Amino acid sequence: MAEAQMFVSQDEFTCSLCEDILTDPVSITCGHNFCLKCLTNYWDQSQESSCHKCRHTFTTRPNLRRNNLLNDVIKKLKKTTLSSSPPQNYAVPGDLECDFCAGEKFRAVKSCLTCMASYCQTHLQPHYEGDALKHHKLVDPGRNLKEKLCEKHQKSLKTFCKTDDSCICMMCVVTGNNGHKMVELETEREEKQKQLRATLSDIKRRLEEREKTLKETRRAMEEMKMSVVREVEENEKSFTALMRCIEIVHRKLTERIEEQEKREMEKAEGVMEQLQKEIEELKRREAELKELSETKDHLHFLQTFSSRCVLPADGDSLSFTVTADFSSEDLRKELSGLTKNLEKISQGVIMTRTPSAHEAPVFALQPPEPQSRDDFLKYFCPLTLDINTAHRVLRLSEGNKKVTCERTKTEYPDHPDRFDRCAQVLCRDALTGTRCYWEVECSGNFMEIGVAYKRLGRKGGSRKCGLGENDKSWSLLWSYPQYSVRHNNMRTVISAPYSPRIGVYLDWPAGSLSFYSVSHTMTLLHRLNTSFTEPLYPGFYLDHHCSVTISHLTPCDH
Repeated sequence: MAEAQMFVSQDEFTCSLCEDILTDPVSITCGHNFCLKCLTNYWDQSQESSCHKCRHTFTTRPNLRRNNLLNDVIKKLKKTTLSSSPPQNYAVPGDLECDFCAGEKFRAVKSCLTCMASYCQTHLQPHYEGDALKHHKLVDPGRNLKEKLCEKHQKSLKTFCKTDDSCICMMCVVTGNNGHKMVELETEREEKQKQLRATLSDIKRRLEEREKTLKETRRAMEEMKMSVVREVEENEKSFTALMRCIEIVHRKLTERIEEQEKREMEKAEGVMEQLQKEIEELKRREAELKELSETKDHLHFLQTFSSRCVLPADGDSLSFTVTADFSSEDLRKELSGLTKNLEKISQGVIMTRTPSAHEAPVFALQPPEPQSRDDFLKYFCPLTLDINTAHRVLRLSEGNKKVTCERTKTEYPDHPDRFDRCAQVLCRDALTGTRCYWEVECSGNFMEIGVAYKRLGRKGGSRKCGLGENDKSWSLLWSYPQYSVRHNNMRTVISAPYSPRIGVYLDWPAGSLSFYSVSHTMTLLHRLNTSFTEPLYPGFYLDHHCSVTISHLTPCDH
């Protein structure tokens, strides 16, 4: 306890100018104490008389006299410091060692900023006893002592210059930092400490967010791995069963063909044996008849002619035909259908839906592109025109399935979604995230079929509101005598004959919009490829005396 009190008292009786124990202490009216010599020199070098610690300025330079009471207290303090040396302790790992101990070193108790060395209690005594060392600046033991001194003046850094954002000594204050804003180190530390706490709080918040995201990502990865393992196992089971079934069918079919071949071969061999016998008999008869025809004995010729000129009966075996087709038509159809199904699966693309933070990835086979009209009709979606969007020259009928452009205006009520200058109408059905197909019957020389985002303009000219004339819509335009597709006011002419029935196929996930001419076949007019980001609404633009009817379709329509 006595040691703690000594250190506190020694700091309180330190001159802030020389940073040492007060010598001939003087007190000024603001309550601060300095060495008589130090304060006199400080005022001699300044243009005004002010307190170095609190910056209090005196209009008249005070007369300085030594404070005898304070001087006596300091003398007693120095005696107490010399007589109450604490016991020595050897340095242990982590302690700062004395720079002057030989052999085993004692723990340093003070560091001298003037000598740039650290001392144990024994080697520190000359700094208290000798006149040459007693003005040295002693501080608590610490490493990197040079960092605590001003590089220019080799004085202790005691003040913070906010203008230069650096720590300076008192000589810097007097000689080179006039007009700069300066504060005590403790004051600047408090301000920097607040910034440090705010930075630590921000780091802690970010760290928690990153750790949470990392945890969720790891969990999502584990769930994805489990999902992939399950998917692979299920696919393995399915394909193993399929291949086993194919192997069995292949083996049985081969065995059946081989058995049929064996039967046919046995039949053919029997026929060949019979034919060989008949050939040999015919050759024998031929030789006998030749011999008979060459005889000179008329009597012998006539007696044997009747028996030898009779041929053997012609058997049914001569009509045998070899079977070359060992497969049935039904079997060929089944195998062809199986092959097509496998080709569709092989052409399917693995699609993944981006899961939320708490969902596992979802894997699915993307269906192949439709080919026939029946394939398209699987994606049929019924549409209904939205009367609140219809321009007043358009008349809706047949349950809002047909729109006709007329010269007389219809008295529709005002509505924010109604087109006021473009003769257009949109459907009320939002199409997003799936495949959709619809067909329309067209009549007239100028009409447009397309899709648009809901934020398509409704009030104003065509560039803002017209189908295909902005980046919010896509369309197929029939302007006699040709078709063209439009998007963002870019037009592509299509060489194709007029078709009264148009099919529209939207693959929203793939970003594909296709227009087809529909008759007994499906003929692709044009396909637009993009990336849709919002729900789409089918729409139509019509000129006078033109009409468009949305067809009612089912998968059974042909």
